[in-house]
Amino acid sequence: MFMDITWQDPVTGAHGYVVIDTLVRGTASGGLRMRKGCTLEEVRGLAQGMTRKEAIHLRDGRAYVPVGGAKGGIDFDPRAPGAKDVLERFLVAVNPIMHAYWALGEDLGVRQDDIDEILARRELGSGLSAVAKLVDDSDAVETRAQTAFSTIVDGIAQDELVGGLGVATSVIAALDAGGRKPSESTAVIQGFGSMGGATARYLAEAGLRIVGIADADGFVTNPDGLDVETLLATRDPFGGIDRSSLRPDDHVGDRDDWLAADADVLVPAAVSYAITPDNCDRVQASLIVEAANMPVLPAAEETLRSRGVTVVPDFLANSATNAWWWWVTFGDVDGSWEDSRTIVTTTLRELTAEVLATARDDGISPRAAAQAKVDENLARLSDLAADPASAPES
Repeated sequence: MFMDITWQDPVTGAHGYVVIDTLVRGTASGGLRMRKGCTLEEVRGLAQGMTRKEAIHLRDGRAYVPVGGAKGGIDFDPRAPGAKDVLERFLVAVNPIMHAYWALGEDLGVRQDDIDEILARRELGSGLSAVAKLVDDSDAVETRAQTAFSTIVDGIAQDELVGGLGVATSVIAALDAGGRKPSESTAVIQGFGSMGGATARYLAEAGLRIVGIADADGFVTNPDGLDVETLLATRDPFGGIDRSSLRPDDHVGDRDDWLAADADVLVPAAVSYAITPDNCDRVQASLIVEAANMPVLPAAEETLRSRGVTVVPDFLANSATNAWWWWVTFGDVDGSWEDSRTIVTTTLRELTAEVLATARDDGISPRAAAQAKVDENLARLSDLAADPASAPES
């Protein structure tokens, strides 16, 4: 662990945290979340996960070495009055850390638009200020970023789609590895924000029936499939489903019912620690793909694996948003949707297939296989740090 910071809001008394887990080339990356009950230990775990997400994308042929892992968290209800003011005071307080080390973006309970607006209004630079030292042509980076973050796809900003596109790609690759067709499979998604919503969109596009979506207020189901596009178009900024947009055959139940839903695939895309040793026996699905950070506790995952349930880990499946930032920044893509979609789907399909093949061949879990790849890549990063002349040019 490189750095732990605890902040206390002078107005509300709320606590916030920044954890820098690893630095690569003097920089670390990871989102900022806001939720009531967020703890330093949670943020530490998330930062460790970011180290894994960065390292898993060190691949031959890339024009850069990934950065390290970090995370931020604020213990405050994002729906409560004054939440944006708390966010602003936090960003002002930790801005020196952002400039020196931490490149950040949105996460659970925090919207990228709010981060960008606060930083611009307070003249605090960019959420990516920490990577400025790693690029040679800042004008080219700005041009690509303007394209990337101004591109709208079917009414939704591209940066809100790439993460879910990656998760959906990982789901499809896992189904393929298991000899199952997407068109003959069903999925349930917990959470309908940026990640869950985009995952639902691209799974439905691939032919899966989305038979259930859980939001903060309940679990919306339809065994014949939900109208994902209508629900996306009418959801609120926090991913809440507009009940007035439901069809007569759609049903609303308790929000915890998603866990035991009759579906082939579960995609937990909301909170951490959602699947525990106490509730994992309710799971009916044979495939879980983690879109949230740390949604399946280790003991629960072991129990699920003993039952033949495959769990694709978060630091692989939900890594596309973070990777896409660096693909834009370092010029792997030009910022267009066509270029972005190609690299996300190609990379996540190949990574997921590789990890699942290793898990099958070595008789280990997908998480262990993915971690082995991370460890191998981190060793390569260490070698590159010891011999900078061998590093690829940025």
